[in-house]
Amino acid sequence: MTASAVTARDTVPRPGLAERFDRHAGRLMVLPAVIVILCFAIFPLIISAYLSLTRFALAPGGFTLKYVGTFNYRKLLTGSQQYHLLGTFKEFGAVEWFIVIAMAVLILYLLGRYFTSGRATIVGTIGRLITSSMVMGLTLLLTATIIAGGVPGTMATTLIYVGVGVTAQFLLGLGIAMLCAQAIRGRNFFRVLFFVPLMVTPVGIAYTFRMLADIQKGPFAPLLQFLGVTQWSWATDAWSARLMVLVGDTWQWTPFMFIVLLAAIENQPRDQVEAARIDGASGLQIFRDITWPSIAPVAATIVLIRLIEAFKIIDLPNVLTGGGPGLATESMTLHSFIAWRTQDLGGSAAVGYMLLFVSTIVCVSFFNFMVRPARRLES
Repeated sequence: MTASAVTARDTVPRPGLAERFDRHAGRLMVLPAVIVILCFAIFPLIISAYLSLTRFALAPGGFTLKYVGTFNYRKLLTGSQQYHLLGTFKEFGAVEWFIVIAMAVLILYLLGRYFTSGRATIVGTIGRLITSSMVMGLTLLLTATIIAGGVPGTMATTLIYVGVGVTAQFLLGLGIAMLCAQAIRGRNFFRVLFFVPLMVTPVGIAYTFRMLADIQKGPFAPLLQFLGVTQWSWATDAWSARLMVLVGDTWQWTPFMFIVLLAAIENQPRDQVEAARIDGASGLQIFRDITWPSIAPVAATIVLIRLIEAFKIIDLPNVLTGGGPGLATESMTLHSFIAWRTQDLGGSAAVGYMLLFVSTIVCVSFFNFMVRPARRLES
């Protein structure tokens, strides 16, 4: 390096504090949010993981945490609390074995197609093996508890809320959105009306449905008495109680599906729709070939968001039925809350991590196999 170059380098002014701040302004602006996330999300996650491996007990002057390893998890999966989380199993008959074998064949077929497609990767293989194991395990669980005539635990009940509830909410929301997208009289009024349930708190909805479903003093009690329904109570039957929880949850969350799908439908390419109508295409053909491909990415995304939220359901079963009759309407979140309320903090944390494990695999699998293909469909 020549003397002139060294001299030129030494004469270049060093950036001041303001200039350095401008260079790193983006990182500095994001830093408070990162710190908040670390404090209020990551730290509790780590602490709860440690709690799930301990046994909490009150002691003079405070409490003690005794390390018990995986005891809380073994108790839930194979021990005294198996009936609570997984349920009571029944032996398989011909129908049950047919369902399990059919699911196994379908999984093997899909895996075989993936491995022979020439696109297989290590990450993709691991992900598909995890998803396949989860699907097979949940199939065995639901078959042994619901189809075989056993008693579903909180995990099966949560899957019912998620699967049936989200499906019903999506179909209703899509149907209402298609209707309100038409040029009908008073559609703005109906748009506002359908959006109202989303502004009510879940606890408020739970108490509202508890009042409406009261067959003794509720507003529909005179009609039920006229029909002769006086000795029956929905709260004493497992499936009618689950249905009541699903009705309340669907009433609350259908507007979310509706408002997002309506925006997506109104943003579809109008020129293509008009051209299809001129060519004589039916409404079903327009929906299949134009509307659905344009709204599929949005539809898949809002279903994913709703799946994440549905796994956390607690207000409706807690207020409507208290988890009863028995454990019929108790979700995993309510299971964890009840364990926490009885000061079983280790068991509560273990249930929470079981819910985190199941919901994460389900939602990540849905994203990889539904959301990403839907986005590619749009492009």
